[in-house]
Amino acid sequence: MAVPTNNMRSLDRAFDVLGVLQDAKQPLRLSEVARHASLHVATVQRILGVLLDRGYAARIGDTYTAGPAALAVAHAFMVTNPLSVLAQPTLQQLAANTGFTASMYVRVENSRVLIARVESEHPLSYILPVGERLPLYLGGAGKTILAHLGAEELETILAGIGDVPLAGGGTLRKDELPAQLDKIRSDGFAVSVSERLFGIVSVTAPVRAADGTLVAVLGVTGPTDALDDAQIAHLIPEVRRAATTLGARVPVTG
Repeated sequence: MAVPTNNMRSLDRAFDVLGVLQDAKQPLRLSEVARHASLHVATVQRILGVLLDRGYAARIGDTYTAGPAALAVAHAFMVTNPLSVLAQPTLQQLAANTGFTASMYVRVENSRVLIARVESEHPLSYILPVGERLPLYLGGAGKTILAHLGAEELETILAGIGDVPLAGGGTLRKDELPAQLDKIRSDGFAVSVSERLFGIVSVTAPVRAADGTLVAVLGVTGPTDALDDAQIAHLIPEVRRAATTLGARVPVTG
């Protein structure tokens, strides 16, 4: 039986509120949640009541955060999702072969999410938590995802992007992005230097299932003082080989 439209709308709004809590870097007041979700305060209050009862939201004084049930869902994904399970040995081997942190991202709406990571002998000056959502337009992993979208979908996403300041200085102009994506698509890999974070280099490649579908982006990350041009060139075939190996193991859906 089809679900009534009003029920679907309520479910969609609940996910909007949960998404706000998920993306928040600090506890939010009711009015802040409503503003970020673009919903009426009374509507958000009702939704938060349900999320609190189910453990997907938590209340701290007069503010709200994501709740512990969200962590349980994340754990279920990590232990049951075939891609996450299949990726671990590949990431471990890639980190061992290169000496740098190996990571894997998937697309979620108009962002990328880190779903797996293996640390290396070259520790980074920051730790990106598994589950972190990042933009698609900054960094090699995000651009690799963008480069493999269909033309219409890519145009829609790019329409909402303006000029972006880079961590290493300068600006990524919106009109430069299509040419960068064309190169990534043609080369089969992406190299990012001090784009999202200063002093960080990444080399990424697409992970495709047997039918050619992009299922993830795999890559290595390290500090700029440990990676010169020659070392980056050495990493590229390692990353591409790992991405191809993982892609061959991914079951085709459909």
